[in-house]
Amino acid sequence: MPKPKVVLVVGTRPEAIKVAPVVLALRKSDAIETILVSTGQHREILHSALAAFGVSPDHDLDIMQHGQTLSQVTCRALAGLDSLMAELEPAMMVAQGDTTTTFVAALNAFYRRIPFAHVEAGLRTETVQNPFPEEFNRRAAGLIADLHFPPTDWSADNLRREGKDPSAIFVCGNTGIDAVQQTAEQTQADWFPEHTGRVVLLTTHRRENWGEPQAQIARAALRLVNEFEDVLLVVAMHPNPVVRETLLPILGDHPRIRCIEPPDYAPFVKLMQRSFLILSDSGGVQEEAPAFGIPVLVLRDTTERPEGVTAGTAKLVGTDEAVIYAAGKLLLQDESAYKSMANAVSPYGDGRASERIRYIILRRLGIESPPETMWI
Repeated sequence: MPKPKVVLVVGTRPEAIKVAPVVLALRKSDAIETILVSTGQHREILHSALAAFGVSPDHDLDIMQHGQTLSQVTCRALAGLDSLMAELEPAMMVAQGDTTTTFVAALNAFYRRIPFAHVEAGLRTETVQNPFPEEFNRRAAGLIADLHFPPTDWSADNLRREGKDPSAIFVCGNTGIDAVQQTAEQTQADWFPEHTGRVVLLTTHRRENWGEPQAQIARAALRLVNEFEDVLLVVAMHPNPVVRETLLPILGDHPRIRCIEPPDYAPFVKLMQRSFLILSDSGGVQEEAPAFGIPVLVLRDTTERPEGVTAGTAKLVGTDEAVIYAAGKLLLQDESAYKSMANAVSPYGDGRASERIRYIILRRLGIESPPETMWI
C-alpha cells in the first residue's frame, strides 16, 4: 500500500527558512512520503535558504519572471500547482505564513479537496490592506485550512474569534525559532572583525515601504551613523531594484556603512548575533532577533506580531524619519533603555514547533505517534 503523501509548498526565502525544519521533522517518519514543492516565487534566494538545512525542492515550478505582477504570480503558481497536485494526489498540503504562494497553495487545496494545514496561522492586523497583500493572503488561507498551527496564544485567539473550529487549532510555537536555533548552533561566521564598535543592522523590503517611506528610513539610519562614531551600519540589500534605487543614493557612499548583498540564511543568523541593534520591517527578524537578545525597531505602522512589542523585545516605530532616529538614538545612548529590551523574554517559542506539527499531522492522517509531551 502506498504511503500517504504530505506536500509542503514554499515560494520565498522566509517560507523556506520556516518550512525547512518542518520538512526535516516529517522526514523522520517512515510512515509518510514528504514532498517539498517550490513555486520559485523567489527562486535563487529560496534555494540558498533551503541549502542551509540540507534540503532542496523535489519539484520546482520556476514561475519567477522579471517585473511580474501579483496577478501574474498568482495565475502562474496556481496553474503549476494544479497540474502537479493532479499527478501527486497528496493526502495533505502544508504551507506557511502569508505569501502569494501560501494563498495559492491553500486555494489549490480547496479546489482539489485536499486537506490543508497552515503553519504560522492566526497572525492579524486591523485592516486587510496592510500589510499588502500579506494580510489578505493569511486570512484567505485561514478560511480554507483544516489544521491551524498558530505560534502563540494571541494568534490562536484570533482564529477562535473568527469562528475557526477550536479542535483544529494547535499552538505550537514558531518554526522560525526552530530554524534560527538550529542554524546558530551549526554555523561559524565572523562578521566585521576589524570593527571594534557596535553594529546596527538594517533590512527593509516590504512593498508598503517602497518609495518615500524607505527614503525616510534611510535618512534616519544615516543620521544615527553620523551621530554615533562607533557605529557601523550594515544594510542587507533586498534584490528588488525598487528597494535599491531608493536606499543606495542615500546610504551607498559612507565610510561606516556597508551595503551588502543579502547573505545566505546561515551567515545572516550570525550577522544578527553580531548586531547591537536591528532596524527592520521583516516579520521573521522580529521573531528571530529576540532569541539572541537583540532589540528590534520595527519599521512598520502595524504588525501582526504584537507579542514581541508587548513583551518588550521589539518596538513599533513606523517609517517617519524623526521617530526612527529618536528611537534608535535612545537605545544607542541609554544603557538602561537598551537592557530593558535586550533582557526581555522572547514570546515566540522554544524551538520544538516542528516536532509538534509533525505529531498533529501524523495523527490527523491516522498514523499512530508516541505519546506527546512537548506541550508540557
